[in-house]
Order: sequence, then structure tokens, then C-alpha cells
Amino acid sequence: MKPIIRLLCYFFLSVVFFSCANEHKNNTESSRPVTTRKSVPDLSYSLINSYPHDTNSFTEGFVVYNNELYESTGATSELPQTKSLFGTVDLATGKINVKAELDRQRYFGEGIVFLNGKVYQLTYRTKIGFIYDATTFKKLGQFTFPSAEGWGLTTDGTSIIMSDGTNTLTYLDPNTLQVIKSIAVSENNYAKDYLNELEYINGYIYANVYTTNSIVKIDIPSGKVVAKLDLSSLAENAKSAYRGSLEMNGIAYDSIKDKIYVTGKLWPKIYEVSFNH
Repeated sequence: MKPIIRLLCYFFLSVVFFSCANEHKNNTESSRPVTTRKSVPDLSYSLINSYPHDTNSFTEGFVVYNNELYESTGATSELPQTKSLFGTVDLATGKINVKAELDRQRYFGEGIVFLNGKVYQLTYRTKIGFIYDATTFKKLGQFTFPSAEGWGLTTDGTSIIMSDGTNTLTYLDPNTLQVIKSIAVSENNYAKDYLNELEYINGYIYANVYTTNSIVKIDIPSGKVVAKLDLSSLAENAKSAYRGSLEMNGIAYDSIKDKIYVTGKLWPKIYEVSFNH
């Protein structure tokens, strides 16, 4: 082989070699999975049990008090079977034993909470809350709140804590019903809006996020979301059992038995779940 031809052959082979090597490198790099670090971890959970739930119950509040599960509901004009009421839930049937009911033409019932022998109940857009005796359920009075809307309620044992559909949690004095303080909730440094039904568990606030199947765990001093609970599989199960099921809303903690219950608006089931809390 002549030198010039040999040189050309070497050049050609070198180009082919480096081209193949680069192509292999590019293909290898493109095939590597792209990983992103999630700053808010997911909470894993286990399904322990399920119970019936009334598919006429437009769930707005969920809470355990004195070993009984209570539910509050709202009444919407689009669903004439719905009512604004609260009462104890029979886990055998899902029916509510009504303790108090509002005029559905005037009020849309929202969250409830028990504190110091009283029941506090929010309404949606009338900026009015009601107070009842926690034993007789006799109405004791009413109060106003500064938020444009009332959504969920919970308590840390000292204050009443309410959500209003924004990323703000407002603390109220249970005696004066005046605002003590507010907390701005954020996730990855962005405002976490649509906070709905609330539950205080072991120093954290857990909140349903409206229009989603998620519950967020909120660190109280900072207002930061520190974990999330994705319950999409339960929402799918509810939807498959009853097509009229709407968004998830409702988390209740039984601190005596260490049980957690979740449900949703018009869901056919209440689910008992377990997760690290």
C-alpha cells in the first residue's frame, strides 16, 4: 500500500473510530435517567380498614372527640340532597346522627372543632361562625372572623386554628374569637394555597389541599410543608365504587386509639390509614 493511501486510510479509520466513540458516549449519556431531588418527601401509608360513608355527605369537617367520629357537611344548590349540619358518624352505616343543622338557604356549613367544652363551626362566605355546647349541642352564640371565607378548623389545645382557602392559617382566641396570629404556609418557598380541612397531630398541622388528593404536613413555627401524603389510590377506589365522588376532604385523628380516618365529599367510604406521624 502506498504511503499516501495508507495515510488516508489511517485518517478515515480515525474519523470513524472517534465518531463511533462519541456517538456511544452520547447515547450512553442520553440513556442515563435524569434524577431530580424532591425537597418535600412523600409519606408512605398503609390502608388499615374502610367503613361506609353517606354519599349525600358533602364533607367539610372531620374530627374525633370523646371517642366518637364527628363530621360536618355543607349544602350546595347544585346538590339538593346536601345539608349544612354536623353530628356523630355511625361507622357501621356511615350515617350522621345530627346534632345541629343550619338553614341551607342562608348558610353553607364548613369545618368544626371541639375545645373547652364547646363546638365551633364555620360557614363559607357569610363570615359567621357558631358556638355550641359540646354536650347538649345547644347553640350558645355566634362570632365573626376577618377572613373572606371559612374553610377548615382544628386546635392545638389552646387556640382555634382556621383555614380560609388561601395559604394562611389563622389562630383565634377561643374566649374572645379575636385573631392571635397567622402563619403563611409555603412549599419549596412558594405559597401553598387551597388549604382546606385541618387536623393537628403531634405538633404538626395536616391539611387537605383543595382539588387534589394530597394532604400536606405543616411545620408550625416555620409554616413550611415538610412532607406530603398522596392518597390518589383511595380517591380512585372511592370513584370506582361511586361515580359521584368528588374531591378528597377530611382527616380525623383519634389520639386515644392512635387511628387516622380520611374521606371525601360524597365518598362512599371512610378509610382508616396509618402513616408515620
